[in-house]
Amino acid sequence: MATTADFRNGLCIEFNGEPYTIVEFQHVKPGKGGAFVRTKLKNLRTGRVIPNTFTAGVKIDILRIERREYQFLYADGEDYYFMHNEDFEQISLPKDLIDAPQFLKEGMICEILFLADNEQPISCELPTHVELEVTYTEPGERGNTATNALKPATVETGAIVKVPLFINTGEIIRIDTRIGDYVERVKD
Repeated sequence: MATTADFRNGLCIEFNGEPYTIVEFQHVKPGKGGAFVRTKLKNLRTGRVIPNTFTAGVKIDILRIERREYQFLYADGEDYYFMHNEDFEQISLPKDLIDAPQFLKEGMICEILFLADNEQPISCELPTHVELEVTYTEPGERGNTATNALKPATVETGAIVKVPLFINTGEIIRIDTRIGDYVERVKD
Protein backbone atom coordinates (compact mmCIF):
# COMPACT_ATOMS: atom_id res chain seq x y z
CA MET A 1 0.00 0.00 0.00
CA ALA A 2 1.11 3.49 -0.80
CA THR A 3 -0.33 6.98 -0.47
CA THR A 4 -0.76 9.95 -2.78
CA ALA A 5 2.65 11.22 -1.60
CA ASP A 6 4.18 8.35 -3.60
CA PHE A 7 2.62 9.46 -6.92
CA ARG A 8 4.99 9.91 -9.85
CA ASN A 9 4.53 9.86 -13.61
CA GLY A 10 4.45 6.32 -14.97
CA LEU A 11 3.45 4.70 -11.64
CA CYS A 12 1.03 1.80 -12.17
CA ILE A 13 -1.86 1.63 -9.72
CA GLU A 14 -5.10 -0.29 -9.30
CA PHE A 15 -8.10 2.04 -9.52
CA ASN A 16 -11.71 0.79 -9.62
CA GLY A 17 -10.43 -2.76 -10.15
CA GLU A 18 -8.53 -1.86 -13.33
CA PRO A 19 -4.79 -1.28 -13.97
CA TYR A 20 -3.98 2.40 -14.59
CA THR A 21 -0.79 4.36 -15.06
CA ILE A 22 -0.37 7.96 -13.90
CA VAL A 23 0.13 10.22 -16.92
CA GLU A 24 0.40 13.42 -14.89
CA PHE A 25 -0.40 14.61 -11.39
CA GLN A 26 -0.48 17.83 -9.39
CA HIS A 27 -0.55 18.24 -5.60
CA VAL A 28 -2.92 21.07 -4.65
CA LYS A 29 -3.08 22.74 -1.23
CA PRO A 30 -5.88 25.30 -1.27
CA GLY A 31 -6.07 28.01 1.39
CA LYS A 32 -9.28 26.56 2.72
CA GLY A 33 -9.99 22.85 3.08
CA GLY A 34 -7.82 19.78 2.75
CA ALA A 35 -5.09 19.07 0.23
CA PHE A 36 -5.78 16.89 -2.79
CA VAL A 37 -4.03 15.46 -5.84
CA ARG A 38 -5.36 16.05 -9.36
CA THR A 39 -4.36 13.27 -11.78
CA LYS A 40 -4.77 12.02 -15.31
CA LEU A 41 -4.90 8.22 -15.38
CA LYS A 42 -4.48 6.00 -18.45
CA ASN A 43 -6.29 2.67 -18.42
CA LEU A 44 -3.71 0.05 -19.45
CA ARG A 45 -6.37 -2.23 -20.93
CA THR A 46 -8.35 0.27 -23.01
CA GLY A 47 -5.88 3.16 -23.42
CA ARG A 48 -8.53 5.65 -22.29
CA VAL A 49 -7.28 8.64 -20.25
CA ILE A 50 -9.51 9.89 -17.43
CA PRO A 51 -9.13 12.74 -14.93
CA ASN A 52 -9.47 11.91 -11.25
CA THR A 53 -8.96 13.72 -7.96
CA PHE A 54 -7.61 11.92 -4.88
CA THR A 55 -7.78 13.29 -1.34
CA ALA A 56 -4.27 13.72 0.08
CA GLY A 57 -3.14 10.69 2.08
CA VAL A 58 -5.53 8.19 0.47
CA LYS A 59 -4.19 4.63 0.32
CA ILE A 60 -3.67 3.14 -3.15
CA ASP A 61 -2.52 -0.24 -4.44
CA ILE A 62 0.62 -0.15 -6.57
CA LEU A 63 0.80 -2.78 -9.33
CA ARG A 64 4.00 -4.42 -10.47
CA ILE A 65 4.17 -4.30 -14.25
CA GLU A 66 6.81 -6.12 -16.28
CA ARG A 67 7.77 -5.05 -19.79
CA ARG A 68 9.01 -7.74 -22.14
CA GLU A 69 10.11 -7.50 -25.74
CA TYR A 70 8.24 -9.71 -28.20
CA GLN A 71 8.47 -10.03 -31.97
CA PHE A 72 5.25 -9.75 -33.97
CA LEU A 73 4.69 -12.88 -36.10
CA TYR A 74 1.29 -12.64 -37.79
CA ALA A 75 -2.38 -11.73 -37.37
CA ASP A 76 -5.20 -14.25 -37.64
CA GLY A 77 -8.56 -12.51 -37.58
CA GLU A 78 -8.85 -10.65 -34.27
CA ASP A 79 -5.83 -12.42 -32.69
CA TYR A 80 -2.26 -11.22 -33.04
CA TYR A 81 0.62 -13.64 -32.41
CA PHE A 82 3.93 -12.66 -30.82
CA MET A 83 7.12 -14.57 -29.96
CA HIS A 84 9.56 -13.96 -27.11
CA ASN A 85 13.05 -13.69 -28.63
CA GLU A 86 14.93 -15.47 -25.83
CA ASP A 87 12.81 -18.54 -25.05
CA PHE A 88 10.71 -18.59 -28.28
CA GLU A 89 7.46 -18.75 -26.29
CA GLN A 90 4.48 -17.66 -28.40
CA ILE A 91 1.45 -15.78 -27.12
CA SER A 92 -1.65 -14.38 -28.79
CA LEU A 93 -3.27 -11.07 -27.93
CA PRO A 94 -6.68 -9.72 -28.92
CA LYS A 95 -6.69 -6.64 -31.16
CA ASP A 96 -8.03 -4.34 -28.42
CA LEU A 97 -4.90 -4.78 -26.25
CA ILE A 98 -2.62 -3.40 -29.00
CA ASP A 99 -2.01 0.36 -29.18
CA ALA A 100 -1.93 0.81 -32.98
CA PRO A 101 -2.49 -2.57 -34.68
CA GLN A 102 -2.79 -0.96 -38.12
CA PHE A 103 0.98 -0.25 -38.07
CA LEU A 104 2.15 -3.74 -37.03
CA LYS A 105 4.56 -5.27 -39.53
CA GLU A 106 5.83 -8.85 -39.43
CA GLY A 107 9.12 -9.06 -37.52
CA MET A 108 8.54 -5.80 -35.61
CA ILE A 109 9.74 -5.75 -31.99
CA CYS A 110 7.06 -4.61 -29.51
CA GLU A 111 6.85 -4.30 -25.73
CA ILE A 112 4.12 -6.30 -24.01
CA LEU A 113 3.16 -5.27 -20.48
CA PHE A 114 2.32 -8.05 -18.01
CA LEU A 115 0.83 -7.90 -14.52
CA ALA A 116 3.63 -9.43 -12.45
CA ASP A 117 1.21 -11.13 -10.03
CA ASN A 118 -0.59 -13.39 -12.50
CA GLU A 119 1.48 -13.09 -15.73
CA GLN A 120 -1.55 -11.67 -17.54
CA PRO A 121 -0.79 -9.50 -20.61
CA ILE A 122 -2.54 -6.14 -20.32
CA SER A 123 -1.16 -4.06 -23.19
CA CYS A 124 1.12 -4.08 -26.23
CA GLU A 125 3.12 -0.97 -27.11
CA LEU A 126 4.61 -0.43 -30.56
CA PRO A 127 7.82 1.55 -31.08
CA THR A 128 7.23 5.31 -31.09
CA HIS A 129 8.12 5.58 -34.79
CA VAL A 130 7.86 2.95 -37.53
CA GLU A 131 9.18 3.05 -41.09
CA LEU A 132 6.75 1.73 -43.70
CA GLU A 133 6.68 1.71 -47.49
CA VAL A 134 3.94 3.59 -49.33
CA THR A 135 2.14 1.02 -51.52
CA TYR A 136 -0.34 3.42 -53.13
CA THR A 137 -0.91 7.15 -53.37
CA GLU A 138 -1.87 9.59 -56.09
CA PRO A 139 1.11 10.83 -58.14
CA GLY A 140 3.11 13.55 -56.40
CA GLU A 141 3.89 17.04 -57.56
CA ARG A 142 7.51 18.13 -57.71
CA GLY A 143 8.35 21.26 -55.79
CA ASN A 144 5.03 21.45 -54.00
CA THR A 145 6.39 21.86 -50.49
CA ALA A 146 5.22 25.40 -49.72
CA THR A 147 1.70 24.45 -48.69
CA ASN A 148 0.62 22.12 -45.93
CA ALA A 149 -1.74 20.21 -48.21
CA LEU A 150 -2.02 16.49 -47.49
CA LYS A 151 -3.22 13.47 -49.46
CA PRO A 152 -4.09 9.92 -48.35
CA ALA A 153 -1.49 7.19 -48.79
CA THR A 154 -1.79 3.46 -48.16
CA VAL A 155 1.24 1.88 -46.46
CA GLU A 156 2.40 -1.76 -46.61
CA THR A 157 0.36 -2.76 -43.54
CA GLY A 158 -2.86 -1.51 -45.14
CA ALA A 159 -3.20 1.59 -42.94
CA ILE A 160 -4.07 4.92 -44.56
CA VAL A 161 -1.98 7.92 -43.52
CA LYS A 162 -2.16 11.58 -44.61
CA VAL A 163 1.12 12.56 -46.30
CA PRO A 164 2.44 15.69 -48.06
CA LEU A 165 1.80 16.02 -51.82
CA PHE A 166 5.42 15.23 -52.79
CA ILE A 167 5.35 11.65 -51.40
CA ASN A 168 5.12 8.96 -54.11
CA THR A 169 4.40 5.24 -54.24
CA GLY A 170 7.44 3.13 -53.26
CA GLU A 171 8.94 5.65 -50.84
CA ILE A 172 9.63 4.81 -47.19
CA ILE A 173 8.03 7.13 -44.62
CA ARG A 174 8.34 7.41 -40.84
CA ILE A 175 5.05 7.35 -38.91
CA ASP A 176 4.40 8.32 -35.27
CA THR A 177 2.40 5.36 -33.89
CA ARG A 178 1.05 7.33 -30.92
CA ILE A 179 -1.03 9.66 -33.11
CA GLY A 180 -0.87 7.89 -36.49
CA ASP A 181 0.65 10.84 -38.36
CA TYR A 182 3.35 11.17 -41.01
CA VAL A 183 6.66 12.43 -39.56
CA GLU A 184 9.16 12.46 -42.44
CA ARG A 185 10.39 10.75 -45.57
CA VAL A 186 13.23 8.30 -44.88
CA LYS A 187 16.34 8.99 -46.95
CA ASP A 188 18.18 6.07 -48.55
